[in-house]
Amino acid sequence: MNQGFDDFNTDPSNPFFLHSSENPSLILVSPLFNGKNFHSWSRAMKLVLQSKNKLNIIDHNITQPPFSSPLYAQWLRCNTMILSWIQHSVEESIVKSILWINSAAETWQDLYERFCQGNMFRIAELQEDFYKLNQGNLSISDYFTQLKILWEEIENFRSIGHCRCSMPCSCGIIELVKAYRDQDYIIRF
Repeated sequence: MNQGFDDFNTDPSNPFFLHSSENPSLILVSPLFNGKNFHSWSRAMKLVLQSKNKLNIIDHNITQPPFSSPLYAQWLRCNTMILSWIQHSVEESIVKSILWINSAAETWQDLYERFCQGNMFRIAELQEDFYKLNQGNLSISDYFTQLKILWEEIENFRSIGHCRCSMPCSCGIIELVKAYRDQDYIIRF
């Protein structure tokens, strides 16, 4: 543990700091997680937890200190607060399945393992929505916004990576794939 964690009462950049306005009943994101919207919900939750400097607790970068550690009480307080925030940000049927998990990181991992697995089904739904969408009575701005929402979610699932070869890639295949994807978006628009 970092020795600088002992200023948790006064330093907002300390991951164990909790502002007096933060309370266990806060609903941090909407809509609530319903079992089908994991990716958008988890993205929203991560942004909120990052803004509160608590993301390191759910992603295992800050682990539970030993019970004998002076930081244990502060970790427990933060962990319990995050657990409550997560529980208040999911529908009741899901809360029942995570209620007895004592670690915010383990709760996050449990939700990820159970609900992130449907990627292929979600990608299929998104692609179908993408190809079915037409402007109809929508303004050009509204139509583009609907397309952009679908594009970004598809990109979240199927982003085009970067070459990690020891020798820099010189064939240009990644740029070509990106160009084809961008052309698909333009054609659809």
